[in-house]
Amino acid sequence: MVYHNLMNNEAAEFIRARLPEIEAEHDVKILYAVESGSRAWGFESRDSDYDIRFIYAHEKNWYLNILPKSDVIEYPIVDEFDYSGWDLRKTLFLMNKSNPVLFEWLRSPVVYYRDDFFYDTMTRLSREYFSPVSSIYHYLHMAGGNYRHYLLDDNVKIKKYFYVLRPVLACMWIENFMEPPPMEFEKLMTQITGASSRYSAELSVKINELLAKKKSGIELGLEPRIGIINSFIEDRLRHFETSVNSFDPKKKPDQKLLEEGFTGILDYIETS
Repeated sequence: MVYHNLMNNEAAEFIRARLPEIEAEHDVKILYAVESGSRAWGFESRDSDYDIRFIYAHEKNWYLNILPKSDVIEYPIVDEFDYSGWDLRKTLFLMNKSNPVLFEWLRSPVVYYRDDFFYDTMTRLSREYFSPVSSIYHYLHMAGGNYRHYLLDDNVKIKKYFYVLRPVLACMWIENFMEPPPMEFEKLMTQITGASSRYSAELSVKINELLAKKKSGIELGLEPRIGIINSFIEDRLRHFETSVNSFDPKKKPDQKLLEEGFTGILDYIETS
């Protein structure tokens, strides 16, 4: 069977059926599983990988150890299905660092499995631990690096615009709303296309033309760079490189919140 020819709902069922197998193979409980790549961003091609990311927990005694144990589960990509997961303790450690990838997972529009107790606990913690400053630095570094690497020549890989525009728009969202940005590219685009936007209609037209091509499966190869999009990106990069230092650093909550969340989830698993 050629799995990349499955329709989205068929692929989702295939993925959901795989999760209990992963649990059995590693003696863990999967608490949350989502799509994390282009299929969650909303600009996948037909042959895009399925990037399945999950959070799991061991039974409580597993955590009572002196020497460190592996806190990730990873599988090689097979038939475009890419599975990778983080242990609960690692996840909460990254929550303490306001890791933007974790916050993206928690806002993924494509959820394969969700334990409500776990998700409610993580959502409550995420409100306390989200740091606008560290998140903007993350997306700014991503956008700037991709821009310099891919979009400065006269002819560029057109699809790479999305790997610069998405983090730029994420920075804008954080600045505007002081919350983790949504994963969906079209939601991020409302900052440009909305009635109150100060950006030109031509900019949104050019970006939406690229988005329509990408989603339709049209191969986007080397083409002349798009001046109006480059100018927008350069303007926003300059803005955030300067303004990020003016954000008030958020005081990190007492780590007791994370410890209570950790033990609460483990107790819940043990009794459920």
